[in-house]
Amino acid sequence: MLQDFVKKTNEIFATYDDLNSLISMAEDETDTSLLQDISDELEVFQDKFENLRTKTLLSGEYDSLNAIMTLHAGAGGTESNDWTGMLYRMYSRYCEKKGFAIKVLDYIDGDITGIAEVSFEVSGEYAYGYLKSEKGVHRLVRMSPYNAKGKRQTSFSSVDVMPVIEDTDDIEIADEDLKIDTYRSSGAGGQHINKTSSAVRITHIPTGIVTQCQNERSQLFNKEEALKMLKSQLKVLKEQEHAEKLSDIRGDVKEIGFGNQIRSYVMQPYKLVKDNRTGEETANVDSVLDGNLDNFINAYLRRDL
Repeated sequence: MLQDFVKKTNEIFATYDDLNSLISMAEDETDTSLLQDISDELEVFQDKFENLRTKTLLSGEYDSLNAIMTLHAGAGGTESNDWTGMLYRMYSRYCEKKGFAIKVLDYIDGDITGIAEVSFEVSGEYAYGYLKSEKGVHRLVRMSPYNAKGKRQTSFSSVDVMPVIEDTDDIEIADEDLKIDTYRSSGAGGQHINKTSSAVRITHIPTGIVTQCQNERSQLFNKEEALKMLKSQLKVLKEQEHAEKLSDIRGDVKEIGFGNQIRSYVMQPYKLVKDNRTGEETANVDSVLDGNLDNFINAYLRRDL
């Protein structure tokens, strides 16, 4: 990681030198045709600088780890399920742009459309560090495509983000503290879907933490994956001396509804995405929903500077 950081730093200096050279040429030759080249090179420099600057802020204990994201549809039935599906697409596109890999762990279809709940592991350099900013309630305002009268509809979905901690050997769980349920898989995943009870849900009775997995065909593998997720969360709990520190990692668990949203996505009567924590906003809603989240994530990471 250090070598990569040095490499990217050297690239920034090289881009800076190229930019200065272009400016000097334009001044010496009074060549206005170079202005577009200068503008393009300046944009490249700014992007590289901001990306590197953001990486220097990823110094948290778990920032370098992979992440598990879970999206839950709030109250509202079809509308919220559709919104959760839109969020899943948004994060999938963001991860694709970042070069992160996604592995779906659990997927529950909405009754009519969209997603009721989905959990997926994101693998990549500093995946948790980047995605931790997304935990919280997300609010959508739009003209409903599912309302015959075309009324404006508000929908909610919650996003939970946890680091994937591999070193959990010190976490011991008594069998009597676990409630293990099996159920039939639902959603995309293969021919076994809805045919075998291979999906596993584990409830840790003392803490109420629930993990579940239906990604694999084997019930045994799904149980191992759900148990790994549970141990990762218990490791976080164990390492926190106070509940306030836990909220810094997992985020406060809030009701999925009005007044609790961290970010609003308004499509009607105007277009605006605004983060309530940082004040960062943009009118380009389509771009954000297409996975262009860097401005919001960077603003979150810089908010305490």
